[in-house]
Amino acid sequence: MSNLLARYAEAIFWLARYVERAENVARIIDVNETFSRDSRGGQNWSSVLQLFADDKRYREIYGTPTAEGVIQFYTLDQTNPSSIVSALKIARENARTLRPLISTEMWTQMNMFYNRLRAMSADEVQKPRLTRFCAFVKEGCNTHYGITEGTFYRDEGWYFYQLGRSLERADQTTRALDTKYHLLLPSVEDVGSPLDVSQWNALLRSVSGYHAFRRVHPSGMTPADVAGFMLFHQSFPRSVVCCVETVDEKLYELRSYYGLSGGADAMERLDELRNEMRYTRIGDVLKGGLHEYLDRLQTELIKVGQALGRDFFGYARADAAE
Repeated sequence: MSNLLARYAEAIFWLARYVERAENVARIIDVNETFSRDSRGGQNWSSVLQLFADDKRYREIYGTPTAEGVIQFYTLDQTNPSSIVSALKIARENARTLRPLISTEMWTQMNMFYNRLRAMSADEVQKPRLTRFCAFVKEGCNTHYGITEGTFYRDEGWYFYQLGRSLERADQTTRALDTKYHLLLPSVEDVGSPLDVSQWNALLRSVSGYHAFRRVHPSGMTPADVAGFMLFHQSFPRSVVCCVETVDEKLYELRSYYGLSGGADAMERLDELRNEMRYTRIGDVLKGGLHEYLDRLQTELIKVGQALGRDFFGYARADAAE
């Protein structure tokens, strides 16, 4: 890199990813609590464990999944690397590393946000306070984005921040969609029922996409419409294709503006993915299997992250996986 040290670039990249990850966990928990109820009014908290592939690790600590256990596991449990407090702890550590590069406001907000979260008791995250807690996390993350947007100096570091944030967002959207399709789908006879519609509605709200979806589809809601919107709608900022295009554009600009030779492998993968998604239709995806398609997208996104790590952060090939 021309001016930015690799360790700073890596810290910026992961600062953005972990803040985005913490916000996403809060969204998933909030939506699961509010909307994802079965016909008897119960909630499937196991689906959250399966979303993050944490079922085995959870059972070793908490046993049978319960609402209280899963909520604690994903909010304040510092032994769980997928929890909100763990994600923000790593984000804060990266922010500390970046003190010479980031504004005082960025550091202060991140520091206060994490300390406030760490000081919370178990009672403050359980029902009926859970929604308030999730709102606190989402508001804290959005405050971080706002301060970063308004104060972060526009050099190479800014591009690494955008790369990390968009790559993480694309990955999280595929995981949210995969969860609904496999874990919350009711029996065949319930497809199209009020329960089914409410769950697709919940999925859209988990990515703050309900009102944007309604602008495109003013009436009615089908699984294909929702899946297509979350995957391929280019004007929705959390759709996978929009995030992939942002990563592709920012990487191109980073290489062009600063004369960097690294990133060619990631660029090639992104171009292929972007072109493929541009001409893919949701009907074809559903025929071939949505889960299989999402799995392949996640694999490609991981490979992009690995390629960036090798070229810019000095990762060895075997160490680049996250």
